[in-house]
Amino acid sequence: MITAQQQYDLQQEYPVLFDIDSNLNRLVKRIELLSYVNPLNTEKEKHRFFASKYVHEPEFKYPKLKFNPYKLQRLFFSQRLERIEDETIQKFYQDVVYYYANMIQCIETIGRGKKFYYNSLRVYGTPTEKDVDNARFILHFKDEPVASDMDKNHTPEEAKTYFEAFAKQYDFPLNIKFSVHIAADAMVSNATQTLFIKKNAKFSKNQLLTLAHHEIGTHLVTTYNGLQQPLTIFSNGLPKNVETQEGLAVLSEYMGGALTLKRLKELAYRVMAADSLIKGYSFADTFDLIHGQYKLNRHEAFAITLRAHRGGGFTKDRLYLSGLRKIYKRYQNEESLDVLLSGKVALDSEEPMCYMKKLGLVKPNAFKSFSFDQKQNTNTTLDFILNNLK
Repeated sequence: MITAQQQYDLQQEYPVLFDIDSNLNRLVKRIELLSYVNPLNTEKEKHRFFASKYVHEPEFKYPKLKFNPYKLQRLFFSQRLERIEDETIQKFYQDVVYYYANMIQCIETIGRGKKFYYNSLRVYGTPTEKDVDNARFILHFKDEPVASDMDKNHTPEEAKTYFEAFAKQYDFPLNIKFSVHIAADAMVSNATQTLFIKKNAKFSKNQLLTLAHHEIGTHLVTTYNGLQQPLTIFSNGLPKNVETQEGLAVLSEYMGGALTLKRLKELAYRVMAADSLIKGYSFADTFDLIHGQYKLNRHEAFAITLRAHRGGGFTKDRLYLSGLRKIYKRYQNEESLDVLLSGKVALDSEEPMCYMKKLGLVKPNAFKSFSFDQKQNTNTTLDFILNNLK
């Protein structure tokens, strides 16, 4: 954790860098893609889709933008990065500016079909052949017997109580709000440090443990670690951070004994749904792939299809499985995860961050993710799968 004196000394030593970082911080706070890409009328369209025998193409509505995309993008590019004398740090911030400029274009085109899809590709990429092969490999495993801790009999209020108890081991505040406008059953808003719980969801005991490790033990840990860094960009998010951050979050589920074959299959279905976008599948086509061909129940199949098709084609979900594969490999090689947990950072950012650490611009983590202390997974099938991903 950085002291006020250390922060002041660094600001005196790197005044231009901190000025630009502060400017970008104010701009980034105005854009959070997930707050715009989740439909406002999901339940209504889900009912219409089921009533039509799975042929009606949903017509989703999205929140209105709270900023002018053109003006905001112009402000990003108006930052005089050439004033940063250190070439490594200057290049680091150039990549950041391009990343957020692409994010603005994503948000601007939500609900506009292919325009959003192609902007989504620029930010999140598309499943590789290796990703699809790994997904198919996972899906060929026979479902395990349903355990009692998989029964969804916990209310959102009970989930809130569970998360509050889980978070007591961490020395940071836990802000919880209920929402009907999120695609997941629970998610963290990095910008507001808030854990949102879906108001009309039901939770199983296993799901609560999974979400606790994923959302609190990883996403909030990296959020608060980033907020303790001298530069704000580490809490706002670096380019390609989603794959790394989701990989860490799912590995924490595994280490905490929460990961199941069912959950791993869910990540595989997400890859298949994202891959269907490349093939030009409609919402109904993707749903038919997941529900009709792979026989996933219709409610879960709808949720996965929605996550892939929201906005016009959203490929973010393909990164969970590839991220898990990369982070698991690192864990197997007994490589430290500390730099990756120091904020919303990416594997690709590790080299410049180590360089900046030598300059005192990256500090040791204020908080640790306790799930990584000891492996609690006892499912040998999961070990076999993770050890054999390409």
